[in-house]
Amino acid sequence: MASAPVERVEAAAYRIPTDAPESDGTLAWDATTLVTVEVTGGGETGFGYSYAEAAAARLVRDVLAPRIEGRDALAIPSAWLAMRAALRNAGRPGVGAMALSAVDAALWDLKGRLLGLPLAALLGAAHDAVPVYGSGGFTSYSEEQLCAQLAGWTAQGIPSVKMKVGRHPDRDRARVRAARRAVGDGVALMVDANGAYDRKQALAFAAAYAELGVVWLEEPVSSDDVEGLRLLRDRGPAGLQITAGEYGFDPQDFRRWLAAGAVDVLQADATRCGGPSGFLVVSALCEAFGIPLSAHCAPSLHAPLGCVALRFQHLEWFHDHVRIEQMLFDGALEPVQGRLHPDPARPGLGFTFKRKDAELFAL
Repeated sequence: MASAPVERVEAAAYRIPTDAPESDGTLAWDATTLVTVEVTGGGETGFGYSYAEAAAARLVRDVLAPRIEGRDALAIPSAWLAMRAALRNAGRPGVGAMALSAVDAALWDLKGRLLGLPLAALLGAAHDAVPVYGSGGFTSYSEEQLCAQLAGWTAQGIPSVKMKVGRHPDRDRARVRAARRAVGDGVALMVDANGAYDRKQALAFAAAYAELGVVWLEEPVSSDDVEGLRLLRDRGPAGLQITAGEYGFDPQDFRRWLAAGAVDVLQADATRCGGPSGFLVVSALCEAFGIPLSAHCAPSLHAPLGCVALRFQHLEWFHDHVRIEQMLFDGALEPVQGRLHPDPARPGLGFTFKRKDAELFAL
């Protein structure tokens, strides 16, 4: 196929209530907003999405769609650059980047469908499957809820689990201790502070968590505090990975963390950092700096991308997004022995959106 002009771009937003109140170290919520994009061209329609505010859908319709309609759907780098340029005055970081990410994902899904190739094969797979870690363990959960959720993932054969800390620092040690008892010594236990600690608190908690066998401390301080992250990486216990990156929107964000030596593992979220196109840029940066890459949330999108990333460590099997994607995506994957295997028989992203089922949640 020589070309396929983009004929139509549509965007929508859906607000899906959580199954229980949720909170982390710095935020509380009772619903998750899914922004979807459909791009049509060449007789096929591609689907993309982001977990963003509903304003992202308006940005797609008003700012991004006019820049890509009529363009060749197969020439995705050209469309990506055009969308980045279009967001100059609207604001590229934040909601702008999330809107771009959803359109970019839809373009890649469309290209895969037009060519009859799954995304991992289209981009060139380095792995045939990707490891996952169970993620949730919200600070709003009781200790019993926390332990039941983490133990449930280990019973499914998922060898690593992550919980939230930081909202009530006086309770954090006891909750982590209870989590360790619930999952046993053979499971990798991870914690995420979502930037709730200051530097001195974070150093103290890093030592306490390491004694409990915690192997991953995510955003011990704000990801904006690059020097603080570097301090934690330099002075934290051996064997405790310091991680951040989920709030990266632009390649320069990721380059800053890497150049500063601020993380042991870099995180990236393709629903925020520019879609699959942006995720590939982050993957190349990780290869250049010799740092592993981990995908944040949105497992249906990250499964094929993780298969492509050379230094990929794992992706986040995040409770909210797993629930939404299994409810609204036909073809959403399930882990087998702690790994996701993209279906080689499904083109593009490998799933289809259940629009009628989603109408109940439309904004």
